Parts: sequence; C-alpha cells; structure tokens
Amino acid sequence: MTQHDTPAAFTDDDLVLFERDGTPPLPTPQHAGHLTHDGADIWYVSIGQGQPVILLHGGLGHSGNWSHQAAALVAAGYRAVLVDSRGHGRSTRDGKPYSYDLMAGDVLTLMDALAIERAGFVGWSDGACIALILGATHPDRVAGVLYFACNMDPDGALPFVPTPTVDRCFSRHKQDYAALSATPDDFDAFVEAVGLMQRTQPNYTAAQLAAIAVPVTILQGEGDEFIKPEHARYLADTIPGATLVMLPGVTHFAPLQRPAVFDAAMLAALAHFTEQ
Repeated sequence: MTQHDTPAAFTDDDLVLFERDGTPPLPTPQHAGHLTHDGADIWYVSIGQGQPVILLHGGLGHSGNWSHQAAALVAAGYRAVLVDSRGHGRSTRDGKPYSYDLMAGDVLTLMDALAIERAGFVGWSDGACIALILGATHPDRVAGVLYFACNMDPDGALPFVPTPTVDRCFSRHKQDYAALSATPDDFDAFVEAVGLMQRTQPNYTAAQLAAIAVPVTILQGEGDEFIKPEHARYLADTIPGATLVMLPGVTHFAPLQRPAVFDAAMLAALAHFTEQ
C-alpha cells in the first residue's frame, strides 16, 4: 500500500511512506493561483463548495501536506482553502524576517481576494500559531480555530531531540522545497530563517490568551516531539471556552501518520464551531 491509496486503516507512524512518496495529490481544485502581498507572491488553492475552512501548514512544509485532510473536508461538504505560507512551497518572500503576524496578514489578504468573510481554521504547528493570532486579532473573520501542535510562547516548546521520524519528515521537506520553491538552492537559509522565528515567536501572555473570544479546540498528539503536553493543557485552561483533545498513538505528524484519526477530530471541531 502507498500513501496514494488511503483507506481508513492507513497508517504511516514512522513516516517511511511520507519520506518516499510525499502526500497524495490534492483533490481537483475549483481555483488556484497567486496573489501579491507585502513583498511576497502567495500561492493558494480552493477546493470544493460549502462553508470555507482554511488549512495552514507547518513550518518548512507546504499545502500539499494537508492532502488527506482536504479530501476529508470536501467529502464532508466543506470548501477547503489551502495556502503556502510565504517562502514555503510555491510562495515567495522578500528580505523581511519571518513572523507569524506577517503571515497572518497574507491570509487576511487571501480571504479578501476570495471574498471569504469568515472561515473556520485548521492550523498545524506554525500554521496553528497563525490561525490563533488571527482569532485573537480579527475575531470577526474567524469562526473557530483547531490548534494542533504548537506553542504560543517559547516556554511551551520541548528541547529539540532528533529522531528517525523527525529526520524523515525533514528529508521530505527538503525534497519538496527543491521541487516547488522559486529558490530551490536556498533550503539551508530557509531553515535557519524559519527556525529563528520559531525560537522567538509567538510570545503571548496569559492575559492575551484570556482575551481570545473565538471557539478554540486545542489538539495535541500524545507523543508530540516538539510541544510540551502541559503547554497544551495551559492553552486550553487559559483561552475562554477552549477544549483540549489528546490524540493517542500519534505525534507532531498526526495528519500524516493516521489521517483518519486526525480527520475525525478535525471534523468534530468544525461541527462544534458551526454550533456557536
């Protein structure tokens, strides 16, 4: 079995298939293109009809990492909108340092261009930070945030410890960067620039978290290699009305490792947001 044939029982816990094959192609889009914002050309794709859900990928990755989830969203009647963060995938960047606030501005510009007044957000790692910052700063545009596998202050991160699974993910990111990026030879500089952002941002206080007024589900893999489990609990306890869902048997890479498990949690969170 390969990644390109993904029944409910599909698993890739060690990311062997992800390193070898990447992810399956995204479903056929209704629209894809680039938009220019603040020195970057941002690539995006819109798939399906219905209520819009914006999926924001993790650091060093790209929108294709969400292919399992995009297919599940379309099958459930949603419109999946995927964005390559600036400097990632097919999107470019200028010389400005990476910041979550800057990338949140890219997403708002995309929403305006696609006439999306309000959307649900599914964020993974760096994408989760972008989504929650949008929920904090532009609550009128955010129906809810599924926040998977990130920290909102530097103390929430675990010390980095390389593992074979992490190394396989990094290998795939390097291959995809070479294939997709407008600057395919700049991977090492890209990694350093993104890493600087991750080490220093975001830095939300408890008071800032307590002021968030959109529905939030904190989703955490029980074996996450990068995020302290107590930080996930802190976020759920501090953001008003937030819930914490722990996913057993998976890590920081749950959407790739056990897509059906992640997708069930994702769809449950989105259904909760629409009830608010």
